Amino acid sequence: MPVRPDRPAKKTEPLAVRLWHVFRQFLWLGCISFGGPAAHLGYFQRVFVQRLQWLSAEHYAQLVALAQFLPGPASSQVGFAIGVQRAGVAGGISAFIAFTLPSFLLMLALAGGLHTLLTYHWFPALIHGLKLLAVMIVADATLSMAKTFCSSAFSRVLMLLTAVALWLTPLPVWLLLILAAFGGWIYARWQGTRLADSAGQAEQQAQPFQSYPAKRLALIIGLMLWAGLYLLSHLSGLNGTADTMGIFAAFYQTGSLVFGGGHVVLPLVQQQFAGQLTAETLLTGYGAAQLVPGPMFTFATFLGAELLPEARVSGALLATLGVFLPGFILLTAVQPLWSQWLVKPGLKHALMGVNAAVVGLLLATLVTPVASSSLLNGADIVFAAVGFIALRRKALNVIGLIPLALGFGLLAP
Repeated sequence: MPVRPDRPAKKTEPLAVRLWHVFRQFLWLGCISFGGPAAHLGYFQRVFVQRLQWLSAEHYAQLVALAQFLPGPASSQVGFAIGVQRAGVAGGISAFIAFTLPSFLLMLALAGGLHTLLTYHWFPALIHGLKLLAVMIVADATLSMAKTFCSSAFSRVLMLLTAVALWLTPLPVWLLLILAAFGGWIYARWQGTRLADSAGQAEQQAQPFQSYPAKRLALIIGLMLWAGLYLLSHLSGLNGTADTMGIFAAFYQTGSLVFGGGHVVLPLVQQQFAGQLTAETLLTGYGAAQLVPGPMFTFATFLGAELLPEARVSGALLATLGVFLPGFILLTAVQPLWSQWLVKPGLKHALMGVNAAVVGLLLATLVTPVASSSLLNGADIVFAAVGFIALRRKALNVIGLIPLALGFGLLAP
């Protein structure tokens, strides 16, 4: 199946228009994207690859793979990269703000006393309905990407092996992606495939590496900025203190060390602010982060507001910026060279393995935690299956499924 090229923004569109398009799409997704990072990636795939065609399925898989190698929130990093491609760095910032804003406001409100909302029986029911919607979306994205990247028997086996490894072992995702890349390369060599195929040569000729030194310099500057801020925050002695700079320093360090998703934030923050945050506060914020849409890293929003009760908004902003910033700095530094490395003919077959592993990642997360935490009884399974079929057959779109999911959540036993 030929890979559709990225669809560029219309040249006649002013930057302001493109920024508005990015902001609008990500704000909507920030309001409905329940289910965690894998569900977010499913939403992004459906909206930006299938519907809007802002980037190809191949490019999208490359971004997902890159985000797994970097610390920080994977889905937010992918969203940031999509925004950068559409409208430059301003587009990336717009995507981040829009996608994060709904959960930021909800977590800030919860820190201000809105946590009583969680005690009403109808609120968890609505959340449950939206989690069932996430099952449909992630299942649809997994099937769509499998059809694109797992057309051969080898790629299907690699996809399943990745999923099984994620279910049964504690291996980090980045290590599995490296193993998959090596497997794809070995398989191509074993099959006797010429790595320097004509398509790869043509792509190299179309995209010569004339700008390689500039991109390498950008990589060095980005790494120095990331490392410099980390060392400054660590050596300043401010981290772990409940003031503005201390909050930023602590959460910047946390964001630099988080591999494996927002769940890892909890033990790191617990260590940073030992004695300043009660176990009840930590668990309340952690539980609320599971219930709101958007990135789980807004757990930091809640904690920042709790650490600075006399200036909750400032504390929330500093903690949120601190925990997201390291990943965005690294992504901006690495992504241009990452894209350029992957067009080299010698890496094309390795990329085949990575793409299959990315589908395996989605499949593994679809089963657990997305489906395992959402499908609680037979009625849930039937509703999710019917919604998935309607989505695949285009009988209903996501907007049409939202009120049905909310209604089912309220009315189902």
